[in-house]
Amino acid sequence: MQPEQLGSGAPPRPAVELFHLFDRMKAVRAFVFDVDGVFTNNEVLVTEAGELLRSMHIRDGQAVKWAVQKGYQICIITGGRSEGVLKRLQMLGVQQVYLGHTDKLPVYEQFLQQAQLSHQEVCYMGDDLPDLPILRKVGLPSCPQDAMPEVMEEVAYVSPVPGGRGCVRDIIEKVMKLRGDWPVY
Repeated sequence: MQPEQLGSGAPPRPAVELFHLFDRMKAVRAFVFDVDGVFTNNEVLVTEAGELLRSMHIRDGQAVKWAVQKGYQICIITGGRSEGVLKRLQMLGVQQVYLGHTDKLPVYEQFLQQAQLSHQEVCYMGDDLPDLPILRKVGLPSCPQDAMPEVMEEVAYVSPVPGGRGCVRDIIEKVMKLRGDWPVY
């Protein structure tokens, strides 16, 4: 979170201190993600038949699997309707996948209630303007390195990794390591 500029009309917001960020990470019990721009690089390939193809990073998938195995709740809320995305996420063990939701906040609130979680126990990663309503509510708002500037101004953590290149792994790994849940080989 960036401090607000004087004269913006909004009350000033302090910058997140490092120890406070660690406390936020330690409180996480659930991860909620957008898809396009987070799991993907925001590019869509269009086939001659009109199918839309997306690319997802394998290491993001591995981190999601490990988080699921350790009991973290994983929820996906996206405006897209890709059956391929749904199948990929289900293969990783994600059971809460909500496709076709451009207004994400009501779906997030429903997930929170079903999972019996508080806002402080949730890490949300999004990259664009429709993600802002949820980012403003969760305990650990985060985004990829290449998120929209308006999103970067609202989050507590900006991954050094761009969308579709491992930013999901980055945030999951940091949280799980701080909580002592990251696998050791």
